[in-house]
Amino acid sequence: MTPPILITGAGQRIGLALAKHFIAQGQAIIITYRTRHAAVDLLEQQGALCLYADFSSDTGITDFVAQLNTHTDSLRAIIHNASSWDCEANNPDFTQLFDNMLRIHAKTPYLINLSCAELLLNYQARAQAPADIIHLTDYVVETGSPKHIAYAASKAALENLTKSFSAKYAPNIKVNSIAPSLIIFNEHDDAQYRAKTLKKSLMGIEPGCQEIINSIDLLLQSHYITGRSLPVDGGRHLKLN
Repeated sequence: MTPPILITGAGQRIGLALAKHFIAQGQAIIITYRTRHAAVDLLEQQGALCLYADFSSDTGITDFVAQLNTHTDSLRAIIHNASSWDCEANNPDFTQLFDNMLRIHAKTPYLINLSCAELLLNYQARAQAPADIIHLTDYVVETGSPKHIAYAASKAALENLTKSFSAKYAPNIKVNSIAPSLIIFNEHDDAQYRAKTLKKSLMGIEPGCQEIINSIDLLLQSHYITGRSLPVDGGRHLKLN
């Protein structure tokens, strides 16, 4: 079996969809979770290795890496999906908000990429094919966001890390980003919000997690794409009204 793919924050939404996809393919996976949703139990029953990780501190990050190394000596890929959609309106402590956003979206991937390079290189040496790191960023990297200033800045930092790590690790490890806009609504999103959001893109649909799965499969199957960001935004950048 191919060495495992590590997916951070895979207990719900896009991360969960990715985990189910790889399990269905017979691909070994390791996932991280902070809140143990019922879906984590199900993934475990289906063969996923599910590791608790708290990325809110440096110690939490280093403890996770140490734990990971006890379970595997190689990784096919790392998919950085763990994220927090937090905003200034909900957090008047702007200092803490900014630090939290940078930690989860930039510092955590930064430290994991550096600490786990050997695991990826072990796969590359055995398979004679490049390993992969994939960062999930956001459409707002291009535009900023007045309502999610710290969030947008931290995702922009992650986009920049894509470029730096791709240059550092080539040709043995490919490093790319996927920058989505709307993929799936939350259950609590009301009809007015949904209608307003759908109008922001040319395609005008809620595309679903399969769009991210398809994009990740493309990057994993390629032996040539690196240092790039794949926009999955329904043509939102061309929507003028």
